[in-house]
Amino acid sequence: MSFNPFNEKPEKCEDRYLNWSKLYPVSYDKNDIDPYTKVRCILMNGTEFEAVNFSHRFFRACPNNDVRRTLSVMRRSEQQQQKLIACLKPINETVLETTISYEQLAVDLTVALAKREKDPYVKHALDFALLEDFDHLYRFSNLLEMEQGIHAEKLIGNYTEITPGRPTISEHRHPLDGVYRPGNNHTCDLATKLNVNIITAAEQQTMNYYMNQAGFYTSDLGRELYQEIAMIEEQHVTGYGSLLDVNATWYENLLMHEYTECYLYYSCYVGESDPHVKKVWEDFLITEISHLHMAKDLLKQYENKEWQQVIPGGEFPDLLAFSSQKEYIRNVLANTVWETTEREDYKNVSDVNNGADFFVYQGNICGDGENVPSHEVIERYLAKNKTDYRQESSPNPVPELADRKHDNTTVGRQK
Repeated sequence: MSFNPFNEKPEKCEDRYLNWSKLYPVSYDKNDIDPYTKVRCILMNGTEFEAVNFSHRFFRACPNNDVRRTLSVMRRSEQQQQKLIACLKPINETVLETTISYEQLAVDLTVALAKREKDPYVKHALDFALLEDFDHLYRFSNLLEMEQGIHAEKLIGNYTEITPGRPTISEHRHPLDGVYRPGNNHTCDLATKLNVNIITAAEQQTMNYYMNQAGFYTSDLGRELYQEIAMIEEQHVTGYGSLLDVNATWYENLLMHEYTECYLYYSCYVGESDPHVKKVWEDFLITEISHLHMAKDLLKQYENKEWQQVIPGGEFPDLLAFSSQKEYIRNVLANTVWETTEREDYKNVSDVNNGADFFVYQGNICGDGENVPSHEVIERYLAKNKTDYRQESSPNPVPELADRKHDNTTVGRQK
């Protein structure tokens, strides 16, 4: 379904502002909504957060008040869109229930992007982090059942399995090993540019959510788990963010941000099953088209560049569609679960020198592993229920992770 937002006639940005009666939406019914509608709401909430944050950074670095005023006009719309999307979440959906949807987004979004990624280095980054978010879903799901008596499978449907990935304890790496090679917007495929922008914003939203929720959660164990996984999300945001083109100008980045939003809103609109939420995606696509054309005009006025120099052609690549990705995840899990990073490269943990930063950091942070919150959650669940909580179509493809009466703390961590 081809679509080129540059060919659309934009409306005036100020005409798209919402009054108070329109800004507060009717929330979805958490017991009736399709899990992927929740996933889209979280994705677009994070996309709008990224748009607002980038606009503020550009604004603070720009000496031209005419440009700053244009950014302010655009940013007001982005803020309104974020506020409305955030309140599509119903009041009776708990923080931990929402967290399950955050991790389902992280898992199935990452696979959707990885499956179409042409750059092997970017694809490896996606597959690598995939196994970690997959494990986070497992840890939070066990906490949810233990503390609230809710089975996460009711929240995510039969789309996504709940079983261990690369154990969270094994994910803690020295910050020197989390910086990847930057990309080049002028040579990479358009889908790659979109992939990196999308996943960076999505993971940043997850990081921010966990950073903020840790202090408000209602149990010590839960607060500790949010703390720990927020640290892993920091690693993910650092890694994904380092894949962005460091030579892109502020104006080029602004255009790419707005194009990415147009692409995502159109993808959400096409894929959405809920009529009320679908209308939100349609309305916000129209708003983002106005922003895109404003960014295009700024690029031309202040850098004398045509939008085609940044986004050749302008027609959207294949749209982002959410679907069950069980077999892909199982294959990545079976083949790469023992991997870690060493500077910009990926290595089997057995090939990492004993004195490497990874092992030093692991020793300092995790010690013998007994006090690591992600491990403690499963240990407490096992003490109460004898076996852990999972939703599997078949046993875990990694033999060391198939034992439901023992939480493995060596896979990907010890030789």
